[in-house]
Amino acid sequence: MPETDDSLKIFNPLRLEIARKRRGLSHTALARLLGVQLRTITGWKSGVVPGRAAMLALTEVLGFPEDFFFGPDLEMPSEDGVSFRALTRMTGQQKDMARAQGALALALAQWIEKKFELPSCQIPDLRNLGTTPESAADTLRRTWGLGELAIRNMVHLLESKGVRVFSLSIEAKEVDAFSTWSTGGSPVVFLNNFKTAERSRFDAAHELGHLVMHRHGRANRSKEQESQADAFASAFLMPSRSVVARVPRFTTMEVLISAKKIWGVALSAIVYRLRVLNLISEWHYKALCIEIGKLGYRTHEPDGIPRETSLIFPAILKDLYESDGIGKAGIAKDLAFPASELESLWFGLTLGSTDGGRPRATAPSEPTQSLLFRIK
Repeated sequence: MPETDDSLKIFNPLRLEIARKRRGLSHTALARLLGVQLRTITGWKSGVVPGRAAMLALTEVLGFPEDFFFGPDLEMPSEDGVSFRALTRMTGQQKDMARAQGALALALAQWIEKKFELPSCQIPDLRNLGTTPESAADTLRRTWGLGELAIRNMVHLLESKGVRVFSLSIEAKEVDAFSTWSTGGSPVVFLNNFKTAERSRFDAAHELGHLVMHRHGRANRSKEQESQADAFASAFLMPSRSVVARVPRFTTMEVLISAKKIWGVALSAIVYRLRVLNLISEWHYKALCIEIGKLGYRTHEPDGIPRETSLIFPAILKDLYESDGIGKAGIAKDLAFPASELESLWFGLTLGSTDGGRPRATAPSEPTQSLLFRIK
């Protein structure tokens, strides 16, 4: 954030609400931590400017720099415009935490888009074609020229098609993933790193299903839409012709674990796909499900795959430092965000130094086969 005359800074109660929700605090809990009356918090929400001592206490309790509370409004994903992966199991507090992190992500995306030309949206609208999830997945694969190939990296694929992909840092199994659309028209997907890499890939495909089949998530969407997104994800990650050609009729646990190396999904997802395609009987399906449970593979996958991370973010960070000398501290200062919030959105990507030295990505990286962004 550029330096300005302190007398011109205007306290923004909406940012206070975002910081409070990001920390999972109720108004009462925040008042208790600050040692103030609840009516004081209510006053701040109405625009009353906190005193100096209160402002210092807010920054300490909420972990946001003071400048954060004096910035312009942030775009907060609306409740009816967010597609939560597991809405019925989430608490109101968890929804607020996720949406607040979404607001920070959208601000970060806007900051990046001012400096770089990211891939444009290539998400087709399949709502009015009367397609089934199976046919929608097949249509999208043909549109994107994927054929029957296994998808090596869902995050990289989504990024190349104009989807802004961020990670969530909410350690709750109920918070799987969610998607939304920014006011600028970009699709945005959030994936929770608290889950296994296999399930995170499926979540990414599930949210892609919502984006192409339902376009905008709705907080009150039906169970049918959830089932449709699951069916889409299954078909998109495991194309029927490929599955039929590769998996033998007599399926054992060894066969399933081998199949994981092809499609990169959980064993339970592979078994379910085999049943949907009538490649195994109902009895065989139930027996395999029981065996997966007994072996503890529902929570700890055998031969786990590497967690997928962004291809764009490390490249952007590297370019920012090499061209402008901007490192983690510089980005955080410009946005008035805690540096930890940036890292939590970047799939745990950290920099080995601040602006005083060359940044070092600690997240896995792989060669960039195509330029995914251009400098403006």
